[in-house]
Formats: sequence, C-alpha cells, structure tokens
Amino acid sequence: MRRLAPQAVATLLVAALLAAACTSTTPPIASGGAEGTSDVPVSSGSDWPTYHGDVTRSGHVDGPDPANPVVAWNVKLDGKVYASPLVVSGLVVAATEGGTLYGLDATTGAVRWHTHLADPTDGGDLPCGNIDPRGITGTPVYDPASGQVFAVASTTGPKHVLFGVDLKTGAIRSQRDADAPGADPATHLERGALLVANDTVYIPYGGNFGDCGQYLGRVVGLPTSGNGAMTAYAVPTTREAGMWSPPGPSLLPGGDLLVTTGNGEATGGQWDSSDSILRLGPDLRQRDGFAPAGWAQENSDDADLGSTGPVLLPGNKRVIAAGKEGAVYLADVDKLGGVDGQLAKIDDCKSYGGAAVTPGANGGAVAFLPCTGGVLQVIVGADDTLKRGWQAGKDANGSPIVVGTTVWTVKDSALHALDAATGAERAKVDVGQATRFATPAASGKALFVPTEAGVTAVALTP
Repeated sequence: MRRLAPQAVATLLVAALLAAACTSTTPPIASGGAEGTSDVPVSSGSDWPTYHGDVTRSGHVDGPDPANPVVAWNVKLDGKVYASPLVVSGLVVAATEGGTLYGLDATTGAVRWHTHLADPTDGGDLPCGNIDPRGITGTPVYDPASGQVFAVASTTGPKHVLFGVDLKTGAIRSQRDADAPGADPATHLERGALLVANDTVYIPYGGNFGDCGQYLGRVVGLPTSGNGAMTAYAVPTTREAGMWSPPGPSLLPGGDLLVTTGNGEATGGQWDSSDSILRLGPDLRQRDGFAPAGWAQENSDDADLGSTGPVLLPGNKRVIAAGKEGAVYLADVDKLGGVDGQLAKIDDCKSYGGAAVTPGANGGAVAFLPCTGGVLQVIVGADDTLKRGWQAGKDANGSPIVVGTTVWTVKDSALHALDAATGAERAKVDVGQATRFATPAASGKALFVPTEAGVTAVALTP
C-alpha cells in the first residue's frame, strides 16, 4: 500500500469526518490557493454562523476529544484575519483587513468565491489605532432567513459600510452606510461581532487603540431587508465607554441584547453606564445595567469591564462579566442591580476577548475565561456562587471555545487543546501567527483558525 503524505492524510480526515453538502455554484478561482489539499468530495459538519457559534456566544458544541489533531490545509488571503471564520453549509467564510470576504471549501480550502467589498482605510487617515490597513475587523454574521452574510467594512472616507453578501455566490445584495448620526467614523472602530436578531443587524462600536478623539460606545441597528430606518444607541456619557470586545452583543430569548462597555471619561459623580453590563431592548433603548462599585476608579485607570464580552450562562438567567481590573462578576439578567449589584465576585482574572461556557453540575455552569495569566475555569453554582477552578499557563490565554470535553485556545502561532475538567494540555498544533484576539470556529470534526496570513484548518482525529 502506498504511504500518503501527512497533509494528504489530514485532508482525507476532514473529508471523512465532516457531514453535509456545500451548495455553492461558483467555481474555484486561482487566487488564495490552499496548501496541503487534494481533490476530495465537498462536505461539512454543523454550522457555526456567528461568533462562538450561537447568539449567546457560548462557544460550546459536542465533538471529538482529539488524540492527534493535524493541520489539514491553510490558505493565504489578501490581509490579516481578525474576525472568527463562519462555517455554513460546507463553506468557510473569512473576512480580511484587505476588505474582502472569501468563501472557502471547508474540506479542501479551495476558494469558491471571493468578493472585495471595499478598499480598506489607510492607518495614516486615522488619528490613532493599531490596525493598518483597516478593512473588516468585526466578525460577520450569517442570516439564514435571507441567505446573506452581513459584514461591516471600514473604507476610504473614512466610513463604515454594512454589506449583505449572498452565501452561495458571494454576490453583493445590499450595502448602506453604517455610521450612527453624529458619529465621527475616524474615531470609531467596529471590532465587535455582528448579531442578527429581530430582523435587524446589530453593529457595536468602540474606539481606536489609544482612545483618541471624540467617540462613544454605540450599537447601530439596520434592517436585514436592506431598507428601513436605522436605530442607534449611544452610552449616555461624555466620551469613550466603547463596546469593543470581539464577541459583540449577546441575545436574550425575548429579543433583548446584553453588551459590555469600556472605561468612560467620568471619574466621579453619577454612574453614566460606562464600565458596565447593559441590557438593551430590540429598539436599542437601555433597560437595565450593572457596574462595579469602583467603576469611577476603573475609568481613571483604563481598567474597563468591557474588555470581555458578556458571558450568558445556560438558562439565560445569569451573566458573567470580567474585565481589565481583574474581578469576575456574576449578575442576574432580569435585575442587573445597578452599581455594586452583583450576585457574586471573585478576583485575579484580567480578561480580554471572548469566553466559553458549558452546563455544570446540579443546574450550575462552567465558564472558561481568557485571563492574561491563562484560560481560567470558573465554576458557577446553582446557588449563585463563583469558584475558581484550574488555570492554564499564560502561553494558553486566548479566547477559548469548547468542543466536547476539550478547550481550544489560540496564542501567537499555537492552537492548544486543554482537558476541560483538569486543564491538562492534550495537544498543541502550529497554525501560523494569529492576531491577539483570534478564536477558532468549529464544524464537525474540524477547527478553522484565523491567522495573520489567512485561515488554517485543523482536523480533530479521534
């Protein structure tokens, strides 16, 4: 029997382990070719249509526990990939800072379509920031009702534009300006993931790295139809309080949104909804909020709560927030409690990015937070208690997801597989240099990792 090369074996594993047909009719094109692929049947597993897989941003799916995960393919695209890939109907959708959306075959990495949405904003045209050029930074979202992928591109002007792109063909079906009235596009950064709910695309905004200029944390809502009035919310403060964390808003069953905000300009006086968890209605009116007792001091120290997205627990009645200051808070979704209104608190987790959560024992939950010291397991009791569990080392501190009983986290160029129960490292794979807040997408028995060069697919062998 002829021995296959490792890359060919990995590609065949992806073909064998994934499970539903891709329906794209656009033929492969030459640009962005994948390495380590062969001509195999097109197939896919379960969909991953939004950041961390679902509207609660749980980052958790059932799946295999890997004995020997291997790189199946990697594809070079026209810019860095900050956004999480999406996986829908056998197609991996990747967004680049070059301003382009790609539809990649999940099995082989072949480019089925690519659509250049807009030329990116040159960093020299911005008052500050650390993404240059700046194209598509926030994770797009797939809307099954319309068959479109929605993405926001930063382009020349500068300005932000929302595009609706046909999943099957890559054709642009709609586009419209996505900057809120009165907002300065040069001082606002669209880094958080988009959310589709209530026939609306919700778009969060924060500021550029460096917090320069006049900006406010905002959420903009635009109808998925491509027509109709914009709705918008701005944090009721004088400046800052950005909604910049990569997960973007989480969705509650009745259509309300949960968001976290960053440090604001106020360092005293009345709480102004900065440094907070906020609950917004479908019309983006603020309904409730929570802030730490020391919110004003955290504003002064640039220690915002909004460096991690809201962690909505199973059952949708409790939410966790963890930020730069280091505290982890548990709050009641239906009564967030205002200032110092938390149900429980633990310390020593400076957290950045997106978290993952799974059901726990006896009606509780287990959260996995991206602390700078390493991914931290937090055990949430049914009696509203928080308890520290294991913590990985600082070399494994990226925004995690959970597949089966394995926690996956990306740091620099390494994808780490950690035992969800103990934190022990099960495997480590070189996927290529990734950006700071990179997080994988999962589909079937494969992961898709955004990198500075493009996307890397990893087969999860049993």
